Amino acid sequence: MKTKLKFTLFASLITSTSVMAADKVTFQLDWLPGGDKAPVYVGIQQGFFEALDLDVSIASGRGSTDALTKMATGQSDIGSSDIGALMAARAQDDVPVVAVLPYFTQAPHAFFVLKSSGIKSIKDLKGKKIATSPFTSSNAFLPLVLKENGFSEEDIQLVKSDPGALAPMMITGNADAIIAWVTNTALFKNQASSVGKEVIEMPWSDSGLSLYSSSLLASEKFLTERPDVAKRFVKAYAKAIQFTYEFPDKAGADLHKMVPEVDAGIVSAQIKSITNLVFNDVTEKDGFGYFTPERIQKTWKYVAEANGLEDDALEPMMIVNNDFIPE
Repeated sequence: MKTKLKFTLFASLITSTSVMAADKVTFQLDWLPGGDKAPVYVGIQQGFFEALDLDVSIASGRGSTDALTKMATGQSDIGSSDIGALMAARAQDDVPVVAVLPYFTQAPHAFFVLKSSGIKSIKDLKGKKIATSPFTSSNAFLPLVLKENGFSEEDIQLVKSDPGALAPMMITGNADAIIAWVTNTALFKNQASSVGKEVIEMPWSDSGLSLYSSSLLASEKFLTERPDVAKRFVKAYAKAIQFTYEFPDKAGADLHKMVPEVDAGIVSAQIKSITNLVFNDVTEKDGFGYFTPERIQKTWKYVAEANGLEDDALEPMMIVNNDFIPE
């Protein structure tokens, strides 16, 4: 009896110790849960973080600027955000946040139109009413993609609306086109098909806007004070990215388990539709998970022009830390 009691106490002690040993990490979202945000949920549900003694919690966010602010002020340790927003912020202020892993190696910005609109290319948008969210990073790059196609913002009627109202505006004809990320393609197509309509996406990457976008960013304080925790997190997160795009249906189910109001099927469809943002000719050439100086410089050139900043306002590689990339 004493032996059994000792064993029970010993087992309890081991369990308690392992629970206490898990390092807490707060992950910062830059937008609402969806297919592109699936990796962090997959990492939790599939046990990738737990296997490396990490206890990960997820903080909600409302845009790249909000996410950067929360990481910079220590409210969150690490999270997802547009690297362009980080570049623009660092060029103008001392923001203690750096990029540690590329996620989208192609820009996700796009125009969406109804097939019945007769609009077949970006050039056809001249003179049209286009709706966009007031705080999407796409707005900064809009003048560049319009310029690539021979016109400017003065040649369109741009209106700003709540993100949830964009698709309904397009479907009901209150806007000729909308601006959003291709991560929304599956959702928009589902909404349009419910009323017998078809949506066409026109990615800006097809018009020359090729650059790093959504990335894994981290507060410098987190990296400096807990480098081992950060390295374990990045390793597990990279594994979760690979799993997400290899098993999109499982990833959709994992996100749905944690956020029941988000449909697993929609998440799965979103993941399938954006795989080429994550794995593409860039990752084939440079490898997965590594920022190259050449592409960082190219990304900064776009960001500087989009935000009216001088080229020498930032040394772009200074906002990148490749030391945490998993082997």
